Amino acid sequence: MKKTFRNITGTFDILPEKYRADGTEIASSAAWQAVEAVIREVMARFHAQEIRTPILEPTELIARGVGLLTDIVSKEMFAFERGDTHYVLRPELTAPVMRAYLQHHLDQRGGVQKLYYIGPCFRAERPQKGRYRQFHQFGGEVIGSEDPRADAEVIAMMTAVYRAFGLTEMTLRLNTLGDEGSRPRYREALQAYFRPYAADLSETSRRRLETNPLRILDTKDERERRLLAEAPRLIEYVDEESRAHYETLKGLLGDLGIPFLEDPFLVRGLDYYTRTAFELESPHLGAQSALGGGGRYDLLARELGSKKPVPAVGFAAGIERLFMALAAQGVTMPEAAPPPDVFLVALGDEAARWAFAEAQRLRDEGLRTALDLRGRSMKAQMREANRQGAPFTLIVGKDELERRQAVVKEMASGEQSEVPFEDLIRILRDKIAAGAS
Repeated sequence: MKKTFRNITGTFDILPEKYRADGTEIASSAAWQAVEAVIREVMARFHAQEIRTPILEPTELIARGVGLLTDIVSKEMFAFERGDTHYVLRPELTAPVMRAYLQHHLDQRGGVQKLYYIGPCFRAERPQKGRYRQFHQFGGEVIGSEDPRADAEVIAMMTAVYRAFGLTEMTLRLNTLGDEGSRPRYREALQAYFRPYAADLSETSRRRLETNPLRILDTKDERERRLLAEAPRLIEYVDEESRAHYETLKGLLGDLGIPFLEDPFLVRGLDYYTRTAFELESPHLGAQSALGGGGRYDLLARELGSKKPVPAVGFAAGIERLFMALAAQGVTMPEAAPPPDVFLVALGDEAARWAFAEAQRLRDEGLRTALDLRGRSMKAQMREANRQGAPFTLIVGKDELERRQAVVKEMASGEQSEVPFEDLIRILRDKIAAGAS
């Protein structure tokens, strides 16, 4: 027996209609297109321009950009070699966007660069609800400004997407990480605080204590959460300039009517963040409540070879998690593509050949047109037209060809009329417009 193939665990197919896989509903391709259209429309309002980077990137780019001690680099990358070259399937998009910014000298375009992206990413983590080995992100980046207004604009851009879908009850968590000297000082303070409690920490947190103690702040362990109550706050180690930046940002968010909750332990999981850090959460997603997040990453360009820092701030969000939030709040999305405007039914070989050419003429005129490609009976073709939801059928046989007239049938009422070939497009358009009104 020949082997049958299935998609790789942690990935999924997007089909013309929604379906369930491993207990999770996978939205239709029409729903994905609708979601992406909303994202693009919101980004256009902010005059952000799309950027598309390769799925393959140099391993060193991600390692240097994201951080060698992060979980992404240490255990979640799909990395491989061909000859002397090391590749990775991109696990995130900020480092690739900054690589493209530097490589193509986008600063020479003039002004601040506002970019957005939509695309797949890959992480070798254990698949679970809302987490996949291939997942899809959208995000926005504002590159070239140190001003806190850039931070506020990125946050406004992110929240505007979710508001455009009608999502509510979201919480924006906000913190400041300070400058590049603040994190090492805070790291040392955390290590000094947690070392006496090392025996009470989980194995994962004990390992992080020496390598990346800021990740302990993300713990979901109740004992460790109680220890955090007395842990030092990051704001105590932040430089004055960063404090002023943070206070201005909070005022700007107030001006925009964007509520937020200050979270002294929010640090984000990537090493390139400085100053602003933020996350948007939904109470409808359970324990893994984050919809998206981001922050300022002024040091990333230097890590990627730039001779000088490039001020930048951005956010990234998961589309799969967006779908989960939409479903939880009862927001409906298209379940399938719109039906054809007209279905051509042909009786006999000569009529079938005419219908095949006529279908293309109708399509060239902008009408969504379908027809039978299997040489079935008229009854079977009419059933197919009904299954596809076509509001009108155009029926042609030998007699119709001789009279150069087609029968146009309205499927809902059964009403039929004969229409000269030269008037078909006009009559069909009128009928479709009348049906839509």
